Amino acid sequence: MQLSKQNLKNIAVWQGLIIPDEELFNLPEKVIQFGTGVLLRGLPDYFIDKANRSGIFNGRIVVVKSTSNGSTNVFQQQDNLYTLCVRGFEDGDKIDETIINSSISRVLSSNEDWKKILECAHKPAMQVIISNTTEVGITLIEDNIQSLPPFSFPGKLLAFLYERYKGFNGSNESGMIIIPTELITDNGIKLRSIVIELAKMNNLEISFINWIQSANHFCNSLVDRIVPGKLMGEDKINTEKKLGYKDELMIMAESFRLWAIESGHKKVKEMLSFSKADDGIVITDDIEKFRELKLRLLNGTHTFTCGLAYLAGCTTVKEAMSNETLSSFICKLAMQEIATAIVDEKISYNEACSFAGKVMDRFRNPYLEHSWMNIAVQYSSKMKMRNIPLLLKHYRKTNQPPERMALGFAAYLLFMKSVKNDDEQYTGYANGTEYLIQDDYAPYLATKWDNSNVDEVVDSTLTDIKLWDTDLLLLNGFSALVKANVKSLMNNGAIVTIRQMEMNKITV
Repeated sequence: MQLSKQNLKNIAVWQGLIIPDEELFNLPEKVIQFGTGVLLRGLPDYFIDKANRSGIFNGRIVVVKSTSNGSTNVFQQQDNLYTLCVRGFEDGDKIDETIINSSISRVLSSNEDWKKILECAHKPAMQVIISNTTEVGITLIEDNIQSLPPFSFPGKLLAFLYERYKGFNGSNESGMIIIPTELITDNGIKLRSIVIELAKMNNLEISFINWIQSANHFCNSLVDRIVPGKLMGEDKINTEKKLGYKDELMIMAESFRLWAIESGHKKVKEMLSFSKADDGIVITDDIEKFRELKLRLLNGTHTFTCGLAYLAGCTTVKEAMSNETLSSFICKLAMQEIATAIVDEKISYNEACSFAGKVMDRFRNPYLEHSWMNIAVQYSSKMKMRNIPLLLKHYRKTNQPPERMALGFAAYLLFMKSVKNDDEQYTGYANGTEYLIQDDYAPYLATKWDNSNVDEVVDSTLTDIKLWDTDLLLLNGFSALVKANVKSLMNNGAIVTIRQMEMNKITV
């Protein structure tokens, strides 16, 4: 049996499965969404579907497929229904729920259905535009909005807004709320500036440009949820057997969810009423706090840990969290060192620890296979962007070296010890196996290790202002602790080094 609107009545109801009521299919279209990707279906569409089931938002989504890859046939065959399997931990409790999502009303191809897409601009109920077109999508490209369709995402968006402006005679009430979810800072501000510049390039009237600025709200937003996508192999077969139907659009997402939307405007909060359905949506005047929490406690913890965990013989985050020594190190790194470092006038220690606790739940998720080697791609750049600011913040609060950050940095240096192979690639060696280093700085750091002792490597790397934009050798006691940790990692291995650190047996 294939998932479809007609077959919903034939699906057996069991605990943990949410089946939509038929009345949800009659809700008006309120959202146009550029993108069919799993992140959008696993996060914004999840929230909207939940709100509809609670009788809060009461609006469905028209999805625009902008790429030429694939077709919309599978959506049509399933009446735009899809199954979302939510799996993970929250506050230590296992989460396993299955939702048949009915938030999408239609999926239209921009290449084949552009006229229908523009017709959506004339719907009075249409209120919200959501996008996820990858970071490249929010780029100014010379584009003709009279094309059918325009080439770029900003061009398509501008054409849609211009159609709406003309259809409603430029009324303030017809303005839209535009929420890009692309993973770039100030995504809403950047998208608005590109749309306005593109309007000028197309010689559109000044009254329309004024309407864009005064009647529409471009909101910066931050999304955070791991959505691995389709279930694979035996997992898919077993899940479909349990459900009693086939679903070509079925995806999995972790239980953690965050959609932070930046706006202080009353109209935005009223129109985004779906935010009331779930604590994972936050509408606030400033989303920078959430960006900092994610960057430092999730990404920063990953980066300080990936080399150490890999040297300890762990290939995935889940595997590291099942190791008592590594798990303890990761928790203390996040809770005691990183959380303390990021506390300021916007972030309290309790907030930081609460977020860190959620990060630990995410790391323990048995359904996610998050590879340390993937996290270690462009290790040096990630260390610079995510963790050097943390290190400096720590030193501004206490002029003492942070033990776990120092060990994480030492593991980074040892992980980057490499040689060039016959394929002109740089490889390291640990636990009896060779690993490929994917880092633009691999040749540079390999040179530092070549014919140098540990002390020379550490000092020359720390003092490299071109690499870090600051001289880390000036940080009190940091160099000595990093040197001691590198030597211990080389002589004793990662697990013993962590245990010795905990017992204050690392000598400098």
